[in-house]
Amino acid sequence: MSSEVFTVTDEEEESGPCAVIESLEQIGSRWRLIVLHELQKGEQRFNELKRATDASSRTLSRVLDDLQEMDFVDRRLEEDAPVATYYRLTPKGESLCPVFDEIEDWAEEWLAGCKN
Repeated sequence: MSSEVFTVTDEEEESGPCAVIESLEQIGSRWRLIVLHELQKGEQRFNELKRATDASSRTLSRVLDDLQEMDFVDRRLEEDAPVATYYRLTPKGESLCPVFDEIEDWAEEWLAGCKN
């Protein structure tokens, strides 16, 4: 049995939570993950996202505002009749696509009850 002791350095203590925790705090809410995952398919109108995610209008609007504020999502307004609002991933949001792919691969291997 090893008697190795793990200690936290001053540098580690000053840096706060680890990068994984910080990342999950940014994208980790259920609705944020659902919307980000759905937008991997490409630009979508608000109502398309609402149908695809089953979110209420209020919830979806709040989540999209949050994701836009954090620079994961861009919003585009088309003022032709009828007025339409489109959402798409920013480069920062697109950079999550490989992460989602890896999580899906892991889930397929380890979460037998998980079905899409």
